[in-house]
Amino acid sequence: MKKVSEDLSKFVSSAILSRKAYVPGFQPPSLKGLIKLNTNENPFPPSPTVSETVLNEITHLNLYPDPHSRDLRNLIANKHNLSCNQVIVGNGSDDLLNLCVRTFADSARPLGMLEPSYSLYPILSSLQGSRLEKVNFKDDQFLLPVDEVIASKVNLFFLTNPHAPSGRSFDQNEILRIANQINAILVIDEAYADFATYNSIPLLKQAKNIVITRTLSKSYSLAGARVGYALAHPEVIDLLDGVREVYNLDKMAQVAAHAALTDNIYFEACRQKVLAERDRANLFFSKLGWRTIESQANFIFTEPIDSKGNSSEEVAFALFEFLQNKNIHVRHFSNHRLTDSKIRISIGTSEHMDILYESINEWKR
Repeated sequence: MKKVSEDLSKFVSSAILSRKAYVPGFQPPSLKGLIKLNTNENPFPPSPTVSETVLNEITHLNLYPDPHSRDLRNLIANKHNLSCNQVIVGNGSDDLLNLCVRTFADSARPLGMLEPSYSLYPILSSLQGSRLEKVNFKDDQFLLPVDEVIASKVNLFFLTNPHAPSGRSFDQNEILRIANQINAILVIDEAYADFATYNSIPLLKQAKNIVITRTLSKSYSLAGARVGYALAHPEVIDLLDGVREVYNLDKMAQVAAHAALTDNIYFEACRQKVLAERDRANLFFSKLGWRTIESQANFIFTEPIDSKGNSSEEVAFALFEFLQNKNIHVRHFSNHRLTDSKIRISIGTSEHMDILYESINEWKR
């Protein structure tokens, strides 16, 4: 029998060999004694109706889920005053972003993104064999470079709004101008939109080339269930539907999402708690004199100043390490000049935020 070479790399796709793997925020094996403010999860558990619904559905796990997630699509369509053929659901919004890339990008059709932004976009581009064009922010105020985005020579452009990691929310008129003038599909990644004052859903009626992606991981406390959806023109949804896996959302995730989206009272109560804590965080960092962008998401992006009045990448990393040693996990992005002197802090419960503030005050002394 012919012996297979020990070097398996010759069998591997060139796109896989050249890619850099996505590095998620730290996920501890146990949450005991740990304050987790690094991956923008909701600090509150899902609605109690989610638990009840999931338990009732367990006996049906011998059956395949609805491949079209029709009940969930209908619910989402009604929620946003859209038709069902304007909705597609998936295994988290990352799944929908991937579908967009597979549908609208290839070696001859490049992708575009703001830089810095969500680090998954370059990986999706690499896997598809598509060139990636990055449009840089001018400075760390993270104002939308409208003209530069419009001028990009791409087939699809990713626009994260509210922006991550800054939390900045872009003007809807600027977004509409981009949609109307860019010769591309505009994918608006609205992972944090439920914490923002405005969203881009009204723009769907004004531009056929807009795709909006949403997730239930942040505002609906379903990060562990992996549920997302996209909203777009029916023709776009039909194209995405033809690319997705047949059973791309399991039965438990479908019913959990349906239950969470139905319990509006619980959702709004949790959302208001997050917004209140975000306001308190803004006030705390303002009193410290730290440069902090007015966030429209469920996190704060701030530039630490040490006891000597210094701010730098070294200062930000020092605070990151100090908090980590206290089992408080936040996020430090050292890979870009506009982010390396700052830290991102997910909004937690009031108790966890109090401990964070006490620890920061201790670090500053």
